[in-house]
Amino acid sequence: MKTDLHPKYHHQAKITCACGNEFVVGSSKEKIDIELCHMCHPFYTGQQKLVDTAGVVDRFKARMAKSAEKKDKNRSKRTKLQAKGKVKKATADK
Repeated sequence: MKTDLHPKYHHQAKITCACGNEFVVGSSKEKIDIELCHMCHPFYTGQQKLVDTAGVVDRFKARMAKSAEKKDKNRSKRTKLQAKGKVKKATADK
């Protein structure tokens, strides 16, 4: 059988939350930093808040703004070409 197969178990591992709450548990790591705990998680507190630690919402908004900007740019190019008569206007034939 292999020796030293299992990691060392720390009975007094310190957990630190981003809200400042600290508590002690048993873990294979000596110190753990977490973003949410039972003191600040919306499910346990009953207060709704946006949990965006990785900037996902900000990246999404930036991507949508860039997409809208690109659409406006293409739209203005198309209207210029339509004014010159190089591109036909779209008609709604139903």
